[in-house]
This record gives sequence, structure tokens and C-alpha cells, in this order.
Amino acid sequence: MKAAVLFSGGKDSTMAIYKAIESGWDVEYLISMISNNPESYMFHTSNINLTKLSAEAMGIPLIQKNTPGMKEKELDDLRNVLKDLKNEGVNGIFSGALASSYQKSRVDRICNEVSLESIAPLWHVNPQKYMEELLDLGFQIILVSVSAEGLDDSWLGKEINREVLNDLISIREKHGIHLAFEGGEAETLVLDCPLFGKRINIQEIEKHWHKDSGHITIKKAVLEDK
Repeated sequence: MKAAVLFSGGKDSTMAIYKAIESGWDVEYLISMISNNPESYMFHTSNINLTKLSAEAMGIPLIQKNTPGMKEKELDDLRNVLKDLKNEGVNGIFSGALASSYQKSRVDRICNEVSLESIAPLWHVNPQKYMEELLDLGFQIILVSVSAEGLDDSWLGKEINREVLNDLISIREKHGIHLAFEGGEAETLVLDCPLFGKRINIQEIEKHWHKDSGHITIKKAVLEDK
């Protein structure tokens, strides 16, 4: 069975690729929707340009499509991409949805309209067990944006390891954040994982902070041998 994966370069969409392959699907394409709206309701925008490197590291063809990012209308742009993939013989679309009914319900609906199976292998996974699984598998993950009480500018660019995960658990107990950031608390970028033939080496970043939230812009990154 042929699959495509909605791909942002973050931990959840990368793990969706891993789960698809683990389940026996042939992942033919990755799909990155490039939204002109940084407040897009549907699509990850932080450092989305780096999906080119991630896809190259995995050796999977990447489809990038621009969208103005207008609420609900951006779904039409995704629908057109999925129609084309259906015609290419793709059978299913994987996404990294964890708990967001807004996103999952819309992907489900579009897939149903174009006769594709919608698969969300991480749906309602236990957040702590999920984060531990990522680390057990050797995912190297950094935070590229934060927007939650308990997460200050020192978290920008921080790599998630066992010690950092324990810190996040403490913050969750105090502030009630979602441990896997499904509430918009943070966005991530995967630098390496078992699917990567090479790893992403970040060489230049720019940090942005405003009041209680911020993000990093990755100005330069390259693939390097592992």
C-alpha cells in the first residue's frame, strides 16, 4: 500500500513516517504545505523550509505547495494536492495528529472526499510514553518555538533529552502544559532519527522573543554524515 505523509519536519510528522513504514506502508511522498500565514490554523510554519533537508536525509520525495493560509480556504489547497496523489496511486495519508480534533477532523474529511484512507498513528497516545519512545528510538529533537507558561527564552533551541524531559514533567505538574506540546506550547524540529541517512547540522540561527513567547529562525543548516 502506498502512502504519503503530511510533513512539517517536527517530531510528530516524522514519527508518523516511522510508524507508517513500521506498519508496512510504502511511503512514496512527503507533503509540506507552505503557508503564507504564520498563524495558520492547519499547517506548521516554523522553519518549514527545512523539510527539504529532512526529506533528503530520508530519501523520500517531497511535495511542497504554497497556500495563502486563509482559515478553511487553506483546506482547498490541501485537497488539490491529495487529489493529485490519489491519481498517482497513493492509498493513504498519514498525519502526526496527537489530540487536535480541529486538524484531524479536517484531514479525515478531505481524505474521505477524495477516497483516501486517513491514518493518525499517534492519535490519543499517552504523551509521556510517547516522548520516552521518541528518545528510546534515538530521535534528536530541538525546540524551535515556545509559547507557554514555564517555558522562557532559554528553551529556544534546546534539545530534548532525558533530563530535559524530566524538567518538562515538572513544568507540566506546575503549569499543566501538554507534555508533547499538542496545546501549542512549543514546536519542534527533528535533527536526526533512525530514518535519516544523514543528520541536520544547524550552523546559524536567529532568536526572536516577545513578552512570553518566541521562536528561532534557522538561517543556515546542512546535512552531514552520521
